[in-house]
Amino acid sequence: MSKISEADLIINPDGSIYHLNIKPEDVADIIITVGDPDRVSEVSKYFDSIELKKGKREFHTHTGYIGKKRVTVLSTGIGTDNIDIVFNELDALVNIDFDTRTIKSVLKSLNIIRVGTSGSIREDIPVGSILASTHGLGLDALMSYYETDISIEDRFLLQKITAHLPTLKSIPYLTSGSGKLLEQIGFDMPKGITATAPGFYAPQGRIMRAKNLIPNWIESLSSFELNHQKITNLEMETAGIYALANALGHQALSINAILAQRIKLEFAKNPDQIVDKMIKTVLERI
Repeated sequence: MSKISEADLIINPDGSIYHLNIKPEDVADIIITVGDPDRVSEVSKYFDSIELKKGKREFHTHTGYIGKKRVTVLSTGIGTDNIDIVFNELDALVNIDFDTRTIKSVLKSLNIIRVGTSGSIREDIPVGSILASTHGLGLDALMSYYETDISIEDRFLLQKITAHLPTLKSIPYLTSGSGKLLEQIGFDMPKGITATAPGFYAPQGRIMRAKNLIPNWIESLSSFELNHQKITNLEMETAGIYALANALGHQALSINAILAQRIKLEFAKNPDQIVDKMIKTVLERI
């Protein structure tokens, strides 16, 4: 088996992987990702014990225990460009032998749950909701660089969404989340297709001083419906998480605290309480 080059897999002098700055033994099989580095401690404060705290750049990691379950919580920063780094490096930590620089003969599948914030684009999903993403719809370019193998059902759904959005300037991609994790964690939550934008302002239909190229963007997204499947919310990581998890053989689920209502132009008065409710719900169910 050929070795992975030093330029492709960069290992720090202490044996940790380049960006995340953690070693293979630092990673649990259950991983919670958050965007904000400050939110890592908001998750790990509910651990029964913490064995590891490391941080580099926006990537902060705590590993510990909830009862007998070992859990890692890791911040990704914002956007699918950061998801590309995090997911490839997490996979390398568990599925590449750092001594020989070769892929292991037996591969590990991680359970990865994103707990993040999002904005609703449906009137029936109010501020304060905790929503589980059935699919991630990527409006960015990340998966233009990877081979993908999605289900026939996802391919058909993507064709219908693409036809519904003729003004879209990019080539979208779509991937289902983990059915196993959705049943375990999001069984009683409102569910929908989460659209992942490559930015926070015009790509999510916000109007500031720069002129938006796509008119009525929120209305276009929110009006899609096929067999009760709807685009329900907008954020910046879920589609990359689902697509790379699928490409690498991991289970992934995105749970969203709805802090904004884009149709009614509302924003949460108590965002910290909503996020905390989401965190506690997910930790209770893993």
